[in-house]
Amino acid sequence: MAERAKRDWRTWSVMLALIAALAVGATGGTFSGALIAADQERPVTEQEAREGLSHAQNLSTAFRAAAQATKPAVVTLNTRTNQDVSGAIRGFRGNPFQGTPHEEFFKRFGFDLPDGMDFDIEDLPPQVRSGTGSGVIIDREGLILTNNHVVAGADEVVVKLLDGREFVATDIRTDPETDLALLRIEGADDLPAAKLGDSDRLSIGDWVIAIGNPFDLESTVSAGIISGKGRELGKIRRAKFLQTDAAINPGNSGGPLVNLRGEVIGINTAIASSSGGYQGIGFAVPVNLAKWVIAQLQENGEVRRAYLGVAIGEVNAEIAEQLDVDLRSGVVVGQVYPATPAAAAGLQENDVIVRFGDQQVRAPGDLQQIVERSPVGETLEVEVVRGGEKQTLDIQLESLPADFGKPRLVPRASAD
Repeated sequence: MAERAKRDWRTWSVMLALIAALAVGATGGTFSGALIAADQERPVTEQEAREGLSHAQNLSTAFRAAAQATKPAVVTLNTRTNQDVSGAIRGFRGNPFQGTPHEEFFKRFGFDLPDGMDFDIEDLPPQVRSGTGSGVIIDREGLILTNNHVVAGADEVVVKLLDGREFVATDIRTDPETDLALLRIEGADDLPAAKLGDSDRLSIGDWVIAIGNPFDLESTVSAGIISGKGRELGKIRRAKFLQTDAAINPGNSGGPLVNLRGEVIGINTAIASSSGGYQGIGFAVPVNLAKWVIAQLQENGEVRRAYLGVAIGEVNAEIAEQLDVDLRSGVVVGQVYPATPAAAAGLQENDVIVRFGDQQVRAPGDLQQIVERSPVGETLEVEVVRGGEKQTLDIQLESLPADFGKPRLVPRASAD
């Protein structure tokens, strides 16, 4: 009887649960609604289908128009670098088997190895290393923008246009600090030039297309969005990159990142990848930074950056409480280097820089960008918070020394 009672109780429990579930469904419960929605999707009306197709076609048209506006200005760069390998061999002297098992082998069988062997190879031909990248024409007179790493050290750069014409690049000027380069071709007529946009107007989620020559596939177009802004790459110290998920692969370097208006808003530079290929994270130099670099290279042949001579950091919660300032209200000075513009102006450790010239400062990247783009030799006002009070200092900017911030070798004291 006890077992039968248990079975009856279980049966009634299951029936009550089903009745409760049906009751919830009858009153519009979420669980039942979800089952119905999954099994019986509402059919799309003809009007909705037409509207959806129209939106998709409009977006497709925008992509096509942007690609057509920029593709003619995208070029292929083929580089040739001569490497002298004879220097590693020329003048080599010594027993090549010394310290190896082969030395004992020859001695065991009575071979008398010479104390020195002379390899003097004078006529060994240089090895040729070739590379491929992309670039974009930014001026009808033959000015081309690309990456420094595409052309750095090359003995010859051949520029191939979309129409098949080829020219040898001349007057190559580079800025390794932003990984940008400017080169010129001469004797070309009717050159198309891409329009440069405004990268400061970009927002995360904006559509973009990348154009270039990945894996030697000319004029390849890929699409994506702006995934992030202000990204930093360790080897390139003077650029804050745009991040995109538009496919970028080897060969895309130096090609343009373009918005849907057909304007260049970045120069494709690097990828984050464990395999060397596309994994959804690419980086481009913002075109507004490129514009400033272009002007510097054209005017000076190199980029001249102003500097302060300080080590700076962000105002985090701990520093804000310690120095009695608002969180992220500026940048804190961690160190002032001697014989620098900052030292001459009287900047001190723990000063919080809140304004430089007429621009507000909120992050270390802001200050670095403002300072380095300011005219060398100009005197600007700097507002700092020191000891809880605001002060204004005058700083005369100087050109950044080539060796500033780089480690210096200090000779060791003699053990004698």
